[in-house]
Amino acid sequence: MYALYIANKNYSSWSLRPWLLMRETGIAFEERLQVFGGGSNYAAFRSFSPSGKVPALIDGNLTVWDSLAIAEYLAEAHEGIWPADRAARAWARSAAAEMHSGFSALRTTCGMNCGLRVKLHAVPEAVAADLRRIDELWREGLTRFGGPFLAGDRFTAVDAFYAPVAFRMQTYGLSVSPEAAAYRDRLLGLPGMRNWYQAALAETWRDAGHEDEIAHWGVVTANHRAG
Repeated sequence: MYALYIANKNYSSWSLRPWLLMRETGIAFEERLQVFGGGSNYAAFRSFSPSGKVPALIDGNLTVWDSLAIAEYLAEAHEGIWPADRAARAWARSAAAEMHSGFSALRTTCGMNCGLRVKLHAVPEAVAADLRRIDELWREGLTRFGGPFLAGDRFTAVDAFYAPVAFRMQTYGLSVSPEAAAYRDRLLGLPGMRNWYQAALAETWRDAGHEDEIAHWGVVTANHRAG
């Protein structure tokens, strides 16, 4: 059985991607949660990940790190990771890669913190531009491939890559078009997403760096976390 190393569910958007992909496509795995500690986690995380980062997938004597690499590795052995249709698959890979390498303003200003509700001091133009592009991508995929998921009628890797954005939209109250909002709610309603969210709320670990980011960019209006 695969083993998947992840970090705190409240914070770790990168961990969510392969975790949700495997849960929603029915791939069995053992979850190994390694908590963010004070200061740098590099040395501790190097014990299971060559990059010193999460996620990392262990398959026997093989280690696959980075969420996009994990998705591609799984696609070699399991159907349904990417769409079967060639055009949909090309679009899905492009959209997932854009998420993987882009949207830095949204990531910086709106770090994933599932259990909080935050009012931003302001929405920087760079964040607004990221949201417009995500909205455009979501509407394009839903329209072009018929929905209810981004590349067709089945959940695939491209949906997993945008799942953390749904949590960010929920936390920060970010506005998008009605079509994008409906897709956001569809993601939040997935069994795997509900499971992740409840586990995130139950966590009592706090990472100072992630918490300080919130205080810098906005004001907490609600805290649903335990402890």
